[in-house]
Amino acid sequence: MKYNEIRRQCRAVRVGETLIGGNAPIAIQSMTNTDTADVDATLEQVKRLEAAGCDIVRVSVPTIESAVAILAIKNAGVRIPIVADIHYDYRIALRCAELGFDKIRINPGNIGQDDRVKAVCDACRRKHIPIRIGVNSGSLERHILAKHGAPTAEALCESALYHASLLEKFDFEDTVISIKASTVSEMIRANRILAQSCSYPLHLGVTEAGGGNRGLIKSAVGIGSLLCDGIGDTIRVSL
Repeated sequence: MKYNEIRRQCRAVRVGETLIGGNAPIAIQSMTNTDTADVDATLEQVKRLEAAGCDIVRVSVPTIESAVAILAIKNAGVRIPIVADIHYDYRIALRCAELGFDKIRINPGNIGQDDRVKAVCDACRRKHIPIRIGVNSGSLERHILAKHGAPTAEALCESALYHASLLEKFDFEDTVISIKASTVSEMIRANRILAQSCSYPLHLGVTEAGGGNRGLIKSAVGIGSLLCDGIGDTIRVSL
């Protein structure tokens, strides 16, 4: 069966009150560009995105202190699911799970040894919080980059499945995967490979797309091509 004959079927993941995957509509995501610790500015952007019809909002959480912003956002009556974007410190992920974020974005390989990955999996499982694995062309593991010689589509897919296996090791499969590349053709090819390699919902986007019309065109081609293939369960345009 060709890609464009039917939408790829995958498991469903619940993010707050929004479903990603399964037979759910494509979920539209965006992100704030504030200092998350600036509660008033962050809350104002989240409210604007919710009013515009956005389904999910991602905020950067670089410190444990910035995670506390979620309390004000939730207490303000905001219903849109909030994703915590975390890169290296597993303790921030644990705090975000405790405070009530609706999804956590990490690279499991970046947060340390198995006991730390397990701690994050356990915390998210207790609170029914899904994890998004984010892989991009600038963050490939050295052994994968050495094997492929460049951040090819195959290398990106191998990295994504490697990170997923770190969560599966601790019986965690409430997972969404994103593979992003600044080269549109590689982003498309990587997601096509990944779509045939796993049943996880896929988050689509072009990283470092640029600004203005250039960024819009690159994002439209990359995301649109995959959606026409029946691939993709949630999307975010980054400009």
